[in-house]
Amino acid sequence: MIQLIHTRTAVSGRRRQRGFTLIEMIVATAILLILVGLAIPSVKFAVKREREHELRYDLWMMRDAIDRYKDAADRGAFQTKVGSDNWPPDLDKLVEGEDVAGKKLKFLRKIPIDPMTGKAEWGMRSMQDDPTSDSWGGQNVFDVYTKSQDEALDGTKYKDW
Repeated sequence: MIQLIHTRTAVSGRRRQRGFTLIEMIVATAILLILVGLAIPSVKFAVKREREHELRYDLWMMRDAIDRYKDAADRGAFQTKVGSDNWPPDLDKLVEGEDVAGKKLKFLRKIPIDPMTGKAEWGMRSMQDDPTSDSWGGQNVFDVYTKSQDEALDGTKYKDW
């Protein structure tokens, strides 16, 4: 019997504690912090690239709507203001549309939000404006651009796109 009791205490004394030591926890945390630190710049790059892609699409969509308005006016589908050269008077007109034979001809569903500024405000140029000017004369809308002053990943200014 004494031998049996001795064997039980010897077995229970050899039980291994389960879990992590403090050193293992510090090493694991350090590795995790390094991996997160390496991932953050690539995530920021991906987010910026996605916003640039969205900006290019929005500019293309609005410029296409402006061109379709001009084409329809040139074909005589509706009357435009004298001196406008058949360009739309503003971006809102592309959303509101023009009456053509009792139906509304719309060119744009809504004015998109600029992904760089977070606002639905865009810079506009008319045919009479200087192409490098940041001020709009108000005669018509020939072109649109972002009001953001930031630089793109390729080093160009967003407002020059």
